[in-house]
This record gives sequence, structure tokens and C-alpha cells, in this order.
Amino acid sequence: MDDVMKDRVEQLVDYIMKKCLWQFHSRAWDRERQNEEILTKTMQLLCGEPVETATPADRCYWVDAVCMSEAFKERYPWLNTMDKEDIKSLMRGLKERIDYLTITGSLNKELHDTLY
Repeated sequence: MDDVMKDRVEQLVDYIMKKCLWQFHSRAWDRERQNEEILTKTMQLLCGEPVETATPADRCYWVDAVCMSEAFKERYPWLNTMDKEDIKSLMRGLKERIDYLTITGSLNKELHDTLY
């Protein structure tokens, strides 16, 4: 990942860390599922692709993705100039970074407590 892409990922990370409550679930598996579903749906919206909304959970993730994709497009004009493959690459990098910050790199021991 080049420096421009890393900078863009960090801009999106900064937005999520400051504005999105879904990243604070108390269990690792909840965070993994939410990161995957919300960020995938956000990527699909940004790329103009269809988004699955068949189940109540799908619709819940979709609502977060709609809000986030609209905010991303408004706050980061460079996103509107990217092609679909670059957006997908950006979103993969964002998911990797968010997974690290909220799950694998987290010092919160309760995330992996089987009794919690």
C-alpha cells in the first residue's frame, strides 16, 4: 500500500473512531461480524453495487453503511474521484486497520473472555 492510500485509510479510520459507536461491541466475535458487514456494505454502496438487505441484521448493517458512505463522500472529496478497484483496495485496507485497532491489537482482555 502506497503512502497516499495509507493516508486515506487513516482518514477513514479517524472518522470511524470518532463518529461510529458500532466499533465498541464488548466481544471480539461481535466486532469481527460488524466490521465485516458494515465495511463490506459501505464498499458496495461506494461502488454502486447491490447490497443484501434480506434479514433484519442485514438492514441494521446497511443503515450504518449508508450513513458512513454518505459521510465519506461528503467529507473526503478524493473518494469521488477513485475507480471501483481503488475503492475496494481502500476498503480492504480500512477493514484490516479497523480489525487490528478494535480486535487483534486491542488490549481489552474482555474481548476474548469466554464467560462474558
